[in-house]
Amino acid sequence: MILTRNSIQKKYLNKKIFKSFSKEFNKIFNNLDINLDGSKTTLDILSKKFKFNFKSQDLKKFKKFKKIAIIGMGGSILGTEAIYHFLKQKIKKEIYFFDDIDTEKLIKFKKLNDAKKTLFLVISKSGNTVETLANFLSLNLVKKNAKNIIVISEKKNSPLYLLSKKFNLFLVEHKSYIGGRYSVLSEVGMLPAYLFGLNIIQLRKNIRKYFLGKHRSFLKDSSIKLASLIKQKKINNLIFLNYAPKLDKFLFWCQQLIGESLGKKTKGFLPVVSPAPKDHHSLLQLYLDGPKDKLFCFFSAKIKANNKINSKKYLKNIDYLNNKSLENIKDAQRKALIQTFNKHKVPFREFVIKKFDEKTLSELFSYFILETILIGKLVKINPFDQPSVEQVKIFTKKILK
Repeated sequence: MILTRNSIQKKYLNKKIFKSFSKEFNKIFNNLDINLDGSKTTLDILSKKFKFNFKSQDLKKFKKFKKIAIIGMGGSILGTEAIYHFLKQKIKKEIYFFDDIDTEKLIKFKKLNDAKKTLFLVISKSGNTVETLANFLSLNLVKKNAKNIIVISEKKNSPLYLLSKKFNLFLVEHKSYIGGRYSVLSEVGMLPAYLFGLNIIQLRKNIRKYFLGKHRSFLKDSSIKLASLIKQKKINNLIFLNYAPKLDKFLFWCQQLIGESLGKKTKGFLPVVSPAPKDHHSLLQLYLDGPKDKLFCFFSAKIKANNKINSKKYLKNIDYLNNKSLENIKDAQRKALIQTFNKHKVPFREFVIKKFDEKTLSELFSYFILETILIGKLVKINPFDQPSVEQVKIFTKKILK
């Protein structure tokens, strides 16, 4: 489903550090594998024994809604956005995302949509997320026994949980041991996907693929190399060069996962989503001739070429475009940049999507979750907390009071 390769030259890697991490990897990985099934930890999301805190029969009454609005922030909504945009061709419903504070967007939504005919999913692990609460309350939806609201949150003394109890709203418990940015394969992503009409069994189908054979070899090689780069602090930026627009939201999910998990103790990468070939005409000069502090990740897809150009009809001196599709042209630009990177020994990785389906997305989610956790363990960072972010939340509430 996915083709992968690494092109991170030896000159970027400290031999001593690389060797040390190579020895440590197997110990860390085997420990993760042993504790995977039945453990009440974040890794439970990759367990084949994982159990949802909802039953499909309890959700049947919500499947009648043709419009769904999802309210959340960060890990509570980014994964669902990734699912929607990756598999949009299979989804027949109108989906709206409220993932920021945008007054105009909220007003426009209220003018154009009948709230009674819209299903609202309100998601916050803590139940305290300021933006989520503000958007939810601004929509004036909360009514006793409302039949068009689902709340996903921990069962604890938080505003969102208390609202759900006071007004008898349909509540699905968010597992306390699964952090928001790792929650896409749990209720947080799978419940919306089920209501979208997607196959959530297939969306969890390939979650163990990178525990085996050549796939494990790629995971090991990548994790060790990226951990080595973090340890050496020579590469600070991780640039996602994206040639497949359907992957945009997935890469923003990756951005949060990597930034929030590994950005600690002055370590980490700055993940940047760079749409291509658009950014060939704005940032490529910097990428090629600026500071050598970047690792590039190419993302592309094998898409059938249609609507070919007949350039001979217009001019002879642009015959290089003749009988070419837009996908052909974009792929040529990607290959040209890879050739340039190889010539100048610029470090990069590549991910090629062969098919846009549930199993492929399952593979992508699980790969980046595993890789991020392993890198964190190798460089002695806790990949599951976000202590600095919490301070900003505390200050925000103090200012509002």
